[in-house]
Amino acid sequence: MKRIILTAILALAALSASAQTLVVYYSRTGQNYTSDGIVNLKEGNTAVVARQIQKLTGADIFQLETVRQYAAEYYECTREAQEELNAKARPALKADIDITKYDTIYLGWPCWWGTYPMCVATFLEAHEWTGKTVIPFSTHEGSGFGSALRDLKAAIPTATVKKGLSIQGSKVKTAGKQIERFVGDK
Repeated sequence: MKRIILTAILALAALSASAQTLVVYYSRTGQNYTSDGIVNLKEGNTAVVARQIQKLTGADIFQLETVRQYAAEYYECTREAQEELNAKARPALKADIDITKYDTIYLGWPCWWGTYPMCVATFLEAHEWTGKTVIPFSTHEGSGFGSALRDLKAAIPTATVKKGLSIQGSKVKTAGKQIERFVGDK
């Protein structure tokens, strides 16, 4: 009997180890545009959502950070982001994570110029996505996902991209129930 129980426990451990979940996100602090004007964020909106998803799922979590920081001033940052988008730049990341052991990856970003920031493209291109399930989430101040979901599917065509969650950045601190429903639907 003990042997059967031990075998069952080992089988469950192997199953859970093979079906791991990861939350990967890019978020920015500093000045941010809201419907109430420019505000200064000590914690980025996307980071708030990522932490809530991590807490609800028990997933591992990894923040994408660029080697060269974007300007803290909002309008200067938007100029830098537009230049990167136009140039199809791939900003260097400070670190990376091995995603091979993860089957499901929640991937989050702030919507910049109607898509994800180019540092997310750097991350996407650095990995093999075959067989992965990607669940996108984004923060914005009115643009929703823009073209980001289409861009994401084109960038990682061998992954399954699920329906995502897009939250207005100025409302993330009160979006707990919305995030719970989103995670519960997955």
